[in-house]
Amino acid sequence: MILEQGRGLPRNMYQYGAKWTAADISENQIEQATILSKGMDIDYHVVSTEDISFPDNPFDVITACQCFWYFNHEVVIPKFYHMLRPEGSNLVLYMAWLPFEDEIAGASEKLVLKYNPNWSGAGETKQPIDIPDCYKQKFELAFHEEFTLRIPFTRESWNGRMKACRRIGASLTDKAISMWEQEHMTLLGRIAPNGFDILHYAAIAELKKH
Repeated sequence: MILEQGRGLPRNMYQYGAKWTAADISENQIEQATILSKGMDIDYHVVSTEDISFPDNPFDVITACQCFWYFNHEVVIPKFYHMLRPEGSNLVLYMAWLPFEDEIAGASEKLVLKYNPNWSGAGETKQPIDIPDCYKQKFELAFHEEFTLRIPFTRESWNGRMKACRRIGASLTDKAISMWEQEHMTLLGRIAPNGFDILHYAAIAELKKH
């Protein structure tokens, strides 16, 4: 059994045969995930990672995709440890565009910074996932890998992806979002064909239970 701290991974990995449980703090996101995974045997829970509660040892793997950095690690480490079976693993997964290596990503990110200059998530480079030292008490870093990949987009889908980043859709007023979106689509009309790839890097870290 696999516990995912999020909602998208179970649906996309379901075909490979695991029994999935998924948790997310957002009720709306869980509702949407339930709709998108209709017919799949996925057990969804609306709960923060810090408040999650399962019996000891039900899971072979716990995954954290794009959310690991938001955890209160001192709270979740003992929870992860007790929820994992012996020899179980905590998989941390991350993916981001590379603004210094991809022209379109770089220009789009620059426009985000124009509207929200304090964005801490800007300027990504390919690097291993940073695992806090506090995990060493219960887990060991058994494996990590970082690699690049190209993700296809259209102007509209890339605009939607950038709009969804936390320093636009989750931070700006509706008026500012509309202004940013109009400026971004104008920018893409100048620098991007209607179909293009954006260079990303993906990273994985496997934390093995002691």
